[in-house]
Amino acid sequence: MKLFYTPGACSLSPHIVLNELGLPYTAEKVDLKQHTTASGADFYAINAKGYVPALQLDNGEVLTEGPAIIQYLADQKPQAGLLPQAGSLERARVQEWLNFIGTELHKTLAALFNPSITPEARSKTVETFGKRLGVVDKALQGKDYLSGQHFSVADAYLFTIVNWAPMLKVDLSPWPAVVAFQKRVASRPAVHKTLEAEGLI
Repeated sequence: MKLFYTPGACSLSPHIVLNELGLPYTAEKVDLKQHTTASGADFYAINAKGYVPALQLDNGEVLTEGPAIIQYLADQKPQAGLLPQAGSLERARVQEWLNFIGTELHKTLAALFNPSITPEARSKTVETFGKRLGVVDKALQGKDYLSGQHFSVADAYLFTIVNWAPMLKVDLSPWPAVVAFQKRVASRPAVHKTLEAEGLI
């Protein structure tokens, strides 16, 4: 398998999951401004959507969309426990979090990357993000991870998105359970390895 990624982007979550699972893979960096890969390939020819992540499977097929990729990866090694059994309520809960992170946190916070965002729009966006993050903070109280004491693919995704906050100058101190979660996840060996590989630490 080959993961196409951009350092620190939402492709960080499948990169983390690959290392958590210990699956064999290669990784190729993508320049999202030029839409070219490190080897000089046209990224649009790999993923017509033009953004990361993209996972090229051994049969040549390409899977896109982070939440789909990390669920697919987890199912390649179910004994690792990153995703509960299909058909179980526990799995639906993880998928519930994946949807919430994708639609309420990822899309909201990503709006702050727009250099032309007005101060008024930025303020409103940060306010909305804060309300959504408050839901996460409450859910994490008394737990190590979103689903309890076991790390799941949803935690990899949450860590990735919240990791953008400091560079976007969003203060996380009002959500201490989230801050503790970020530190907890960052200390995991596979996560540390991934952050190093992407040049983020």
